[in-house]
Amino acid sequence: MTGETQRASSLFSITAIVVSMTFVAIGNGIMLAYVPYVLSRAVAPSWAPGAAVTAIAFGGLVGCVIAGPVIRRVGHARAFSCSLALVIIAAFLVALGVNPLLWVLARCIYGMAGNSNFIITQSWLNHAADNRWRGKAMSFFYMAYVLGLGVGAWLFGQMPADGNLAPLVTIFVTTIALLPIGLTRLPTPPAPARVSVDFAMTWRNSPVALIGVLAAGGLSMVVQGFTPIYAATNNVGQTDVALLMFVMQFGLIFVQYPLGTLSDRIDRRIVLIFTCLLIAGTAVVALFVSFQAFFILMLVFALWAGAVESVYSIANAHANDRTDPEDFVPLASTLLVAWSASATLVPLAVTALTPIYGPKTFIYAAMAVALLYAAFVAHRLRRRETVPVAARESFEIRSAQVPNAGALVEGENARE
Repeated sequence: MTGETQRASSLFSITAIVVSMTFVAIGNGIMLAYVPYVLSRAVAPSWAPGAAVTAIAFGGLVGCVIAGPVIRRVGHARAFSCSLALVIIAAFLVALGVNPLLWVLARCIYGMAGNSNFIITQSWLNHAADNRWRGKAMSFFYMAYVLGLGVGAWLFGQMPADGNLAPLVTIFVTTIALLPIGLTRLPTPPAPARVSVDFAMTWRNSPVALIGVLAAGGLSMVVQGFTPIYAATNNVGQTDVALLMFVMQFGLIFVQYPLGTLSDRIDRRIVLIFTCLLIAGTAVVALFVSFQAFFILMLVFALWAGAVESVYSIANAHANDRTDPEDFVPLASTLLVAWSASATLVPLAVTALTPIYGPKTFIYAAMAVALLYAAFVAHRLRRRETVPVAARESFEIRSAQVPNAGALVEGENARE
């Protein structure tokens, strides 16, 4: 097989992985809107919607622990099929009818499968993509997944919230997601090496990045998870909730890209401070903008979500700037675990405080996290030198909803 033929085959196979995960994202987008909306409108305990959000992140933390051993045991393709089977099981449990405890369990199962999916697919893509276009392949993957989330949210607005059509459609699209992977000719990567989590090294190299990923995990889960709950408690209709969730995903493109490009040209810490102030500012506006001015509210929440996603990607880039290449793998592993832990704890705190402070608690929480992180970055800015622009890696669009999970199971050749 010629080099050009091999490259075409590799591109086709990588496209199959991206297509599979895009269908997974569509199902996830449906459920991200459906579960909190129904729990907020149904006769369910007040803690149930927030607990469902927290359960996703906790399941993701479990997924971080089990994905590597499962891949080592059965390989990437079988592990991917198993993780999609868990997604289908989770959707089936939701389809049985409104049961808060069962739904929280289902979202935990989904979170475990979701992070496992990210680990498997990103590991597979990293092995399959040529060094010359690996970054573009990963950016394509991130963009396709996040836009798939938006399409899923939009589809939720086109179907009845009563009944079990939404989880059934999720089962359908997840089943479709199995087909491209089942038909791909992409070779299975070698068994991944065990990778240690090293918080001491990560803190030593970049406290700003470690705390930034902690902030990003909590911010992303709070903003993306509690927005449909907030809208539903304000008697916003299903179609408008779905439209709001759809528009929020486009903040990834229109906010993150210019901020990331700016961070390639000036000190990333300055851009992080500006981004946090933008998050806090849009949060203040979100407190007062009325659902009656729905178009303005959508713009505010899209800007807010885009700024939240930017913290994760810029913090990741800042970490790579200050880390030796041989430490990239344990760095990514540590950041993933930090993200998952924060994405569990912050929504849990918001869930506990919402009965006291009301449905706007998540907005106050996002504002507080952003301001505290901005203060921390400003403090660090005075204590450490700036990395020269020529010594930095180029910024890549990433989403806090799609954590950098692939390196958790990468071997020594993850970065060639």
